[in-house]
Amino acid sequence: MIAIIDYGVGNIKAFANIYKNFNMAFKIAQTKEDLTGATKLILPGVGSFDHAMQSLQNSGMREKLDDLVLEKKLPVIGICVGMQMLAKNSEEGKLPGLGWINGVVKKFETSKLSQNMPLPHMGWNAIEFVNSNRLTDNLESNPRFYFLHSYYFECNDNSDTLALADYGNKFTCMVNHHNIFGIQCHPEKSHHNGMQLLKNFGEL
Repeated sequence: MIAIIDYGVGNIKAFANIYKNFNMAFKIAQTKEDLTGATKLILPGVGSFDHAMQSLQNSGMREKLDDLVLEKKLPVIGICVGMQMLAKNSEEGKLPGLGWINGVVKKFETSKLSQNMPLPHMGWNAIEFVNSNRLTDNLESNPRFYFLHSYYFECNDNSDTLALADYGNKFTCMVNHHNIFGIQCHPEKSHHNGMQLLKNFGEL
């Protein structure tokens, strides 16, 4: 059972529709009780880092999620700001992140961006896999995904980097540490490659 975590931040309906079309069992979790019976977790997120972290804390699900991910080792994928929340902290805010992956979130350096590369980084961009696992099965070589962000995840351990994209400089756009996954781009807006990635996660 895939639990899509609804803490008031993220496009919950889009993910629900995708898994409904795949005929995969899912539920929308708004309380810690809703997480009972979950075997996989999706943590979406949009907007600012601190707002997302505070909203998750206010939901009452934080401690239960820590237990499911860190102790029970349930597969989880953070998406967009949901990926950034996996880090220890972010330059965008003051609150600590979940700390599930050893890394920090940094803002793109405008000095390294040309005039035709504004912030936020918005639109389609190819990604390059530096590692592979079941999440990347059946994706195109250097597949294109849709991005919308001004901050990126910097892993303290390079082995946690799953894929890179280039915007002025190469940056980590997918992470993986054991049962924990993150993707900076929006798979729900990335057509067939995004659908395949979400299907792969559902089949882990």
